[in-house]
Amino acid sequence: MAQTFLDNWVTQVRKGLLELSILNAIRPGRRYGYDIVKSLRAMEGLVISEGTIYPILSRFRREGLVEATIEPSPDGPARRYYALTPAGVGLLRRMNAYWEQVKRGLDSTVEKENMP
Repeated sequence: MAQTFLDNWVTQVRKGLLELSILNAIRPGRRYGYDIVKSLRAMEGLVISEGTIYPILSRFRREGLVEATIEPSPDGPARRYYALTPAGVGLLRRMNAYWEQVKRGLDSTVEKENMP
């Protein structure tokens, strides 16, 4: 029972952090989809695949958070590059601020606990 609870909890945490991580991966500048996947795969605990990230990027486009451009690639087929829109930048700032607030609160709670 405890393992099932933990597995479900981990899944929910990953889902919540994935969107934040994708937007932060795009924040420094334009990136193409597979490059985003590779950078996020390097994050320990954030298990993702191409099949996970592309639907989220499409939803971000529909919601006006990112814009996408298709450009030729010297290495093969054309690539779709993603960049944050002004609305995406504003939302990401608020999301990061909220995450920091939650993280500080959680860190202070965990530090006070005497875990066996």
